[in-house]
Amino acid sequence: MTEKVDAIVIGGGFYGCVIALFLAQHFRKVTIIEQKSDLLLRASYVNQARVHTGYHYPRSLQTAASSAQNLIQFREFYDDCIDSSFTCLYAIAANGSKVTSNYFERFCRQIDLPIKAPAKELKRLFSPRTISAVYECEEFAFDADALRNTLRRKIDAAGLDLRFNTRVDRIEKTGETEITAQLTEDDDSLDSKRAQSGKSLSAPWVFNTTYANLNQFSGPNEKQRVSLRHQVTEICLIRVPDLLENVGVTVMDGPFFSAMPFPARKTHSLSHVRYTPHLTWHEDDSPELRPDIVLAEHAKSSKFEWMLRDSVRYLPLLAEAEYEDSLFEIKSTLVGTQIDDARPIAFHRDPEMERFISILGGKIDNIFDVLRVISGTLDLDDR
Repeated sequence: MTEKVDAIVIGGGFYGCVIALFLAQHFRKVTIIEQKSDLLLRASYVNQARVHTGYHYPRSLQTAASSAQNLIQFREFYDDCIDSSFTCLYAIAANGSKVTSNYFERFCRQIDLPIKAPAKELKRLFSPRTISAVYECEEFAFDADALRNTLRRKIDAAGLDLRFNTRVDRIEKTGETEITAQLTEDDDSLDSKRAQSGKSLSAPWVFNTTYANLNQFSGPNEKQRVSLRHQVTEICLIRVPDLLENVGVTVMDGPFFSAMPFPARKTHSLSHVRYTPHLTWHEDDSPELRPDIVLAEHAKSSKFEWMLRDSVRYLPLLAEAEYEDSLFEIKSTLVGTQIDDARPIAFHRDPEMERFISILGGKIDNIFDVLRVISGTLDLDDR
């Protein structure tokens, strides 16, 4: 027996949850299918936890302007999940940067991003030999644990059907306006561990928000899938010296680093453009490489020492940082975006199942752009 609902959202990350909540305003029964045992355990958790304002994208004006606009909405809905207690510093490297200080200042003026000179004691933390300019900016971090709790409350209040420990194996069109998802449920009870397959769920609309796994279902057209570039990445969690405890630092724009507060663990994250990626591949070239399997089999040897050794050339005080842990995850972007570091949305409709929609957003605040596209696609304003 195939159970029928009004809309299915595959993936219980931030995107999946917010899209499902949006759909619940227009449909009676919306189901979220999540392979893990809770929400926001994968890419929504393992990242820099940066709520972008736009400073990070001086080479992509559209991405920067979108970030500045979406921040307003993000704060409206999730302000209790944001850490704004720290001072955010952006620094321009003296050599090797793809932008100059003059360019960065002009860029900030163009899209009305506030910048100012930092306090002298903070500016002195940077090496004048390797850093040409430092700016205090307005940028924040999100607490993934707080975000999970907020979304769970919203989901419960909206009466959404939430199914954990369930994966989708196959997607197929089973009617003129009906798509069916073949499911496998994992039984995680204390005395057993078994998979139950053969169940299915159908709906007029299915939204695939599985990020790195967008193309991993059987059924959709394999020749016209989303072209993705994957990376196995490492985010280091560190304890910073007292002077940096309430400071977030980003040195840009090139092979440099960020040391950002990571509220969910009450630490800082350390990432480096050169050393955070451990392995890179294009899915079109190597379709046999399944992201989750690559991640599971990847040797989790940390590159913390390499990250730190390079970072202290710009921020010497980081030499006193203490390594705590590393978080490994797959980072997926659209092929070609590494040219200008843009983060466009992928909104892909399968040519043979137009109501099966795969969505990839590059940043957490992109979600509001996605909701606008969904609203137009489903003509929700007319319901």
